[in-house]
Formats: sequence, C-alpha cells, structure tokens
Amino acid sequence: MTEPAPSPKKIRVVVAKPGLDGHDRGAKIIARALRDAGMEVIYTGLHQTPEQIVETVIQEDAQAVGLSVLSGAHMTLVPRIVSLLEEQGIADVVVIVGGTIPGDDIPELKRLGVAEVFGPGSSTQEIIDFIRGAVAA
Repeated sequence: MTEPAPSPKKIRVVVAKPGLDGHDRGAKIIARALRDAGMEVIYTGLHQTPEQIVETVIQEDAQAVGLSVLSGAHMTLVPRIVSLLEEQGIADVVVIVGGTIPGDDIPELKRLGVAEVFGPGSSTQEIIDFIRGAVAA
C-alpha cells in the first residue's frame, strides 16, 4: 500500500500597510482573495513601520510580503523594507507592492528587489497566480 503524498505546504503571505496611509480596503480585499485561494495570510493592520513588517515576516516564516501603499511614500518605505529583509538574511522573500504607484517608479522598485507591482485595476487572480509562481520559483 502506498503512502498518500504529503499535502503541499501552504504559502504564507504577510499583507502590510506601511507608513501613515489610513486606507486599507484594497489590502483587505487582497488578503481575503489570497485566503480564499488557500494561502495563509497574516494581515498586520494599518500604520506599520518597516521594522514591524520585517519582524512579522520573520516571526511568521512567510514566503511573501505584499505591501499596500497609497500615501506616495513607496520610494522611502519599500526600499527600507527590502534592505531590512536583506540585512536579516531573508532576501528570498517575494516582495510585491500594490497601490497607486507611478509608472515611472516601477523600474526602480524592481531594481531594488521588488518582484512585481500591481496597480489599480489589477485582478486578484493575477496577484494569486503571480505569488504562486514566484514562491514556487
């Protein structure tokens, strides 16, 4: 008799709202969609510092972190988070960013280590598929 194959480990994703941005409806929609897709989601809530976000990624042993930024502070907050992940030796965590990110800033964010940027109008399925593919890689 053969043993059943072990169930695949759930993808663990931290969804975070860095900085002073107080609007989290989009982050909550993404968190729910990722959960519905079978991922384990840790939503940190509003007003998180880069240090708090990275600490959560470490504590939760997450494979991905989704950052929702609507405040315009993405070029300050996101590079700090990527840098802190590198300092902690966990630069293999998939970092995605969503929100109102000007197109001119996307190449620089990707150069700094962001895997993908999802702007307004991105579908939840597109985000789910991207995370699955990036974590598997």
